[in-house]
Amino acid sequence: MAFVIFLIPCFVISTDIAFSCQNAEDFVGASSPGDIIIGGLFAVHSEMLHPEEEPIKPVIQNCAGFEIQVFLQTLAMIYAIETINNSSLLSGVTLGYEIYDTCAEVTKAMASALRFLSKFNSSEDAVEFKCNYSDYIPRVKAVIGGSYSEVSMAVSRLLALQLIPQVSPASSAEILSDKIRFPSFFRTIPSDFHQTRAMTRLIYESGWNWIGIIATDDDNGRFALESFGVQAMVNNVCIAFKEMLPAYLSDSTFHTKVDRAVEKIVKETGVNVIVVFMRQFHVLKLFKKAIERNVNKIWIASDNWSAAVKISTIPNIRQLGTVVGFGFKSADISSFQEFLRNLPEKPTENNKFLHEYIMLLSVCAHLEYHDFQTCVANQSQDDLLENDGSKPQLWRDDFLNANVEPGFIHSTILAVYAIAHAIKRQCKDRDCKDPSAFTPWELLEELKKVIVIDDDKKVKFDSNGDMSTNYDVLLWKEIDGHMEITTMAEYDAEKGGFIFEDEEKKKDFLALKKVQSTCSQHCRPGQVKKVTESPHTCCYECIYCPENHYSNKTDMDYCYRCNNKTYWAPINSTKCYRKAVYFLAWTDWFAIFLLLLSAFGVVLVLSICVIFTKNLDTPVVKASGGLTVCYIILFSHFLIFLSTVFFIGVPTEFKCKTRQAVFGISFTLCVSCILIKSLKILLAFSFDPKLQNFLKCMYKPIPTVVTCTGIQVIICTFWLIFRTPFVNQNFSIPRAIILECNEGSIVAFGIMLGYIAALAFICFIFAFKGRKLPENYNEAKFITFGMLIYFIAWIVFIPVYATTFGKYLPAVEIIVVLISNYGILCCTFLPKCYIIIYKQETNTKSAFLKMVYTYSSKSAGSVAVSQVSLDSKSSSFQATITDSCKTENDSVNGNCHFQVPGQPLIKGKVLPKNAARTVVRKRVSSI
Repeated sequence: MAFVIFLIPCFVISTDIAFSCQNAEDFVGASSPGDIIIGGLFAVHSEMLHPEEEPIKPVIQNCAGFEIQVFLQTLAMIYAIETINNSSLLSGVTLGYEIYDTCAEVTKAMASALRFLSKFNSSEDAVEFKCNYSDYIPRVKAVIGGSYSEVSMAVSRLLALQLIPQVSPASSAEILSDKIRFPSFFRTIPSDFHQTRAMTRLIYESGWNWIGIIATDDDNGRFALESFGVQAMVNNVCIAFKEMLPAYLSDSTFHTKVDRAVEKIVKETGVNVIVVFMRQFHVLKLFKKAIERNVNKIWIASDNWSAAVKISTIPNIRQLGTVVGFGFKSADISSFQEFLRNLPEKPTENNKFLHEYIMLLSVCAHLEYHDFQTCVANQSQDDLLENDGSKPQLWRDDFLNANVEPGFIHSTILAVYAIAHAIKRQCKDRDCKDPSAFTPWELLEELKKVIVIDDDKKVKFDSNGDMSTNYDVLLWKEIDGHMEITTMAEYDAEKGGFIFEDEEKKKDFLALKKVQSTCSQHCRPGQVKKVTESPHTCCYECIYCPENHYSNKTDMDYCYRCNNKTYWAPINSTKCYRKAVYFLAWTDWFAIFLLLLSAFGVVLVLSICVIFTKNLDTPVVKASGGLTVCYIILFSHFLIFLSTVFFIGVPTEFKCKTRQAVFGISFTLCVSCILIKSLKILLAFSFDPKLQNFLKCMYKPIPTVVTCTGIQVIICTFWLIFRTPFVNQNFSIPRAIILECNEGSIVAFGIMLGYIAALAFICFIFAFKGRKLPENYNEAKFITFGMLIYFIAWIVFIPVYATTFGKYLPAVEIIVVLISNYGILCCTFLPKCYIIIYKQETNTKSAFLKMVYTYSSKSAGSVAVSQVSLDSKSSSFQATITDSCKTENDSVNGNCHFQVPGQPLIKGKVLPKNAARTVVRKRVSSI
């Protein structure tokens, strides 16, 4: 069972107004018969008049504010249908149309949509209610329109009842892409998602982040605002303020809210960029008020008004600043412009819009261009009725062409062709001259698959019913005293970037960057944003990046950390710098000085070697242990000097492992040999039988040297195996890397040095005991002094080494090595060299024997006297022996005396001559 609604969209019939609705046909703005009827919904007027009397009655009122641009869209639809009918596209099937004026009002658009839903050939325009409309044939097969998203949303919900395809050339709200809520809606333009993304991209690339927004308080404005807000957040653009204006000019608060919006713009001095999502007549009112207040900003225009000639020709429009907008991509419309030139020849009986336009020309023709536009926009249908026939009909061919907005014209023509191609696909195997040949929902399925050739490119609807074409970026530019709407660039909706045809247009784009629109000053590279108490992220303070952090872009939210220890950055840095690598280089002046000292030491060692070799048979050389021992000691000194080379230059694994081992083993070998010499000297000049027996047991030269040195070799071997030294990068200095050798184990390093110190201490004890050697042969005293130098140097080294860091740390050890090595070398060999070179008379066998004989005689006499003291019956006192032997003859002749404390002076008990000779002979043979 079906219910029938009789649709008569005229509730009050007025007989005195020609434009009033007396019957359903009066409601149609323009029509033409055809085999297949396509409906059209356009806001040819900007507002519907509302009566002030009470009560309000359900009457469709007349409209005011004739919109030339929208009128041109109706002509574009008519042009496209006529062009298709005159072509072979549909093979004899003609298209008809019924175009209705929505007056930018949802209620009037709904009334038109009801007529579209009425059953075909119904004499009473009845709309049947059914549970299944699959076989239902409505009045129209498809609808073009509406002009605004709010209207399209309402109409689309109604048309979806019968799945009548609706293709809009102008409704861009993102929500209309929802195929669940709007299953039969299509459009030949991109959705606002792409437009708002393009706007925020422009704002971002221009360096702006503090903007204002003005939008209409309707579905289109709110959805655009929501979409823009999301895109703005992605691009770090902050919205300083939002102002919503009433959607209808008839709203009593409209002018008050316009004043408030302009006042807000004036007060927000930091906001120099205003984004406007409004209809053309809203923008017209806003700009006139802004001009009065001398507002000068950058205005970002939405597709609704970016190419509006009636706005660009407002007097003093240049005072407003710069207008940059986004318009739908256009194509060649020269044939449409030719159609406009032939328009006066067309009948107006079935086109009330054309008839009204001609009447407007008659009323306003005497005015200048902009005044003419204002006159046209301000005339109501009632006003025109009063002047109908009183003025001669005039035609202004230039006026229509001047008001053409190519993007809207192109999208309207494209919408008609898309429907025509879908009809063509439907009519392949059926007679489409019969209106019941197919239903709207079948056409809807074909429309989803349609491919249209547009400007040599194939375009089609995507899954959301949108045609993702590109945008033209429009710049309002003053040329020869007139404001021209020029194309600055093209926005690629897929790639999200701008395309410039030439450098001149790119310069126009770059010129926009000169204008500042930021809440805070831009943070330069090297700085970072610090968010303040403001709720907006664009309001911040700029602080410097801390040390080891950097920022290399403007307005960064955080500083990058230098991601490697080998890099550093100072405060307020724009990049990281590679840290300088420091080590004791060969070219360093201090290293050169130390190397010269080492080289001098090597020369000294070689010189001593030459001197000793040339004087091989002299007593001094023989008394030093012979040439072999001297060579070993000198060789160890040479290696010690050579080991300093491994402390200089770029540290390597080989150097780190070699330097301590070479030094430790060489020094141990040197001290071991000197230890043997100390033992030998002590043994040669000792008169104590018990000490002599002990020293004879200890004096094993080769085993002792091999054992002492071997222990050090074992220590170094274990060190190198288990905790080997390695190259280390020391980052303790912020801006530098100290390349150094890590000893691997401080314990092993300490054991190595401690072992050398222990040997040196033993050597020191033995040498100290032999310090009272003959004056001209006091080697033990010099060995003692050399060991003291060693101890002092290394005792000072420990705290200095522990507290020193940096590239000169190896130099500290080199200095200690050189001091200790020079000390032992000089104390051991220089006195002998002095005797060999400058005291040659004492370096003879006779002189040497005489010196030793004299010392031995004294030592022997002392021992004898001591023996007498020890043989005394009284063992409760300790004798102090005073040696009074002055000459060799005194000693031999026994003219020595001694004194025991508390006893009178006793004449010396002489040693027998043979005893003294025995002592001397014994000492000489030992040496």
